Amino acid sequence: MVILVMGIEGTGKTTVGKLLAERLHWEFADADDFHSAANKEKMKQGIALTDADRAPWLAAIRAQIWRWIVAKRNGVITCSALKQSYRDELLSSPDGQAGSADEIKTVYLHGAYALIAERLHHRQGHFAGEALLASQFATLEEPRDAISIDVGETPEQIVDEIMRRLNLGNVSA
Repeated sequence: MVILVMGIEGTGKTTVGKLLAERLHWEFADADDFHSAANKEKMKQGIALTDADRAPWLAAIRAQIWRWIVAKRNGVITCSALKQSYRDELLSSPDGQAGSADEIKTVYLHGAYALIAERLHHRQGHFAGEALLASQFATLEEPRDAISIDVGETPEQIVDEIMRRLNLGNVSA
């Protein structure tokens, strides 16, 4: 199984994704690591990426998801996946690949604008900052087919809820 943890910047995708992967003893990949240097520079300057900017990034993330599926390995991957078309691309099987999109579970992390803006205000060392928040909210097409989790709780509580809703075994108290 592959769990795609999605949502706008500042929802804690990386923190939650890493914690979930650690708890499950699964592999982890962060979509930020798949961005080109040019994309990172644009975001650092507060410039929203275009669909053309995102195309190679999404292709690389999709390739990682399907490598895990074909190899029958479990993984957790984070990706903003703001539009339905992006999620459709990530979940579609590359030509000739064995496996099924049923093996991918999407978890949507969401929260109030004010909460996320506050988190971004305090975040250090990340290339994407507060300047992109409004464009991310404007671009977001909320998923209809994902497990929806509010990020107002602690990362540990969020992971507990994900594991419970995906029926992935014991969760901490």
